[in-house]
Amino acid sequence: MRQAGILMAVTSLPSPWGVGTLGGEARKFLDFLVQAGQSYWQVLPIGPTSFGDSPYQSFSTFAGNPYLIDLDDLCADGLLKPEEYQQKDWGDDPLRVDYGLLYQNRFSVLEKAVQRLRGGRPDELTLFCEREAEWLENYALFMALKGRFNGAPWSRWPDPLRRREPSALAEAARELDEAVWFWKGVQYLFFSQWSRLKQQAKEQGISIIGDLPIYVAEDSADVWAHPEQFQMDGNLHCAAVAGCPPDGFSADGQRWGNPLFDWNRMKADGYQWWIRRISFQFQLYDVVRIDHFRGFESYYAIPADAETAQTGCWMPGPGLDFFYALEGAIGKQPIIAEDLGFLTPSVYKLLDDTGFPGMKVLEFAFDSRDGSGRVYQPHNYPQNCVAYVGTHDNDTALGWLAEADPADTAFAREYLHLDKAEGENWGMMRAIWASTANCAIVQMQDLLGLGSDGRMNIPSTIGNNWRWRARAGFDSPELALRLRRQMELYERLPQGGKGETG
Repeated sequence: MRQAGILMAVTSLPSPWGVGTLGGEARKFLDFLVQAGQSYWQVLPIGPTSFGDSPYQSFSTFAGNPYLIDLDDLCADGLLKPEEYQQKDWGDDPLRVDYGLLYQNRFSVLEKAVQRLRGGRPDELTLFCEREAEWLENYALFMALKGRFNGAPWSRWPDPLRRREPSALAEAARELDEAVWFWKGVQYLFFSQWSRLKQQAKEQGISIIGDLPIYVAEDSADVWAHPEQFQMDGNLHCAAVAGCPPDGFSADGQRWGNPLFDWNRMKADGYQWWIRRISFQFQLYDVVRIDHFRGFESYYAIPADAETAQTGCWMPGPGLDFFYALEGAIGKQPIIAEDLGFLTPSVYKLLDDTGFPGMKVLEFAFDSRDGSGRVYQPHNYPQNCVAYVGTHDNDTALGWLAEADPADTAFAREYLHLDKAEGENWGMMRAIWASTANCAIVQMQDLLGLGSDGRMNIPSTIGNNWRWRARAGFDSPELALRLRRQMELYERLPQGGKGETG
């Protein structure tokens, strides 16, 4: 079945309160997706972000991002008063997220909501905490301890807490009881709103594609609570870290710094940690995109003390054995494999053996730096793939046309027959809609015709990423109508959709 969708971070939605949330604008965006004949809303990871504000570096692989909790909905639920949040400073640029102001102002507002929640609906909170105790207990104590130690990573906490000595944990839990309950309450608020939004999406026929980073952050409740699952030395420091090797794009490669999994240890217990992790994702999403899929075939290990990725080496991953265990535990699930970057025949074989659709990125089709462009050109797409013009890590279509090598963009314009009367961004999107790919996903920024100022992320940089937001009214009926017509032309309307546009 041919389908289509839009990649749009929740944080990028309009809102007067500093950042996009799970409230009214998210529900309005679902209406837009329906009107535009879309089947999918692809989001970026929704976990709580740490230093650098990247959704791919989270304090927990299970928890939700407090910034995404909608304050107007809390007010409507009787958990906030308008004056408690409407008079705060949320920033003066509606097109950029100011994460510094969110950090300063959001939590004092949420404290008031949690206090009312605990006072007025304690049974609901208690039931949620019991249901999610397996991850929530560790996460709430982890965050409370971070507060006590002024945000310091757990690797710099006193040794009894680093090593999770039972008496030290019990004492900390008693002393930080109020803070622990606050973080539990925040998660209740997040998941209540997320469940409501997901249910509305289901009722409207929209499936949500989630994004699961393969690695977790070193400074996370996951590593603190389960260091045995990772390649750590006797002092609970990373023995090696994740990244990718030097290539045509970076002479130093990329040193991500995430802990590496102890795959032998994980195999010994049937990959239970991973099974819990992915099973949880399918409670949140309808489809899961696994980032850096090639890491399951082999992963790049960099010495922890190395400043760049140049001295790393490839090590074997769990391969197909892992996916057999996963399917045996939770059944066959809709997974998208992010199969970009340096690939080998064995990675392609693993992808074929799993049957997961891989990704095709149109901007890569014309990049002359590594010689792999042909596989990303639409006439070579297999049906079993998900096609993109670009992802959150790429420039927008118009930004790419303006900034890429002139010879590459000249080739793209010729190959795609781009026309400024149509809009060159529309020509690039049309190419993936017209392709044989079963699914085609476009960034909202490309639908809006934005240049590089709409780019979401420049990999290996910090300070100005993850901040883009759409203008109020971006999801107009006129845009929905134009997009729906393209879905009609290329037979991507949802199954049973008539798509009559008059």
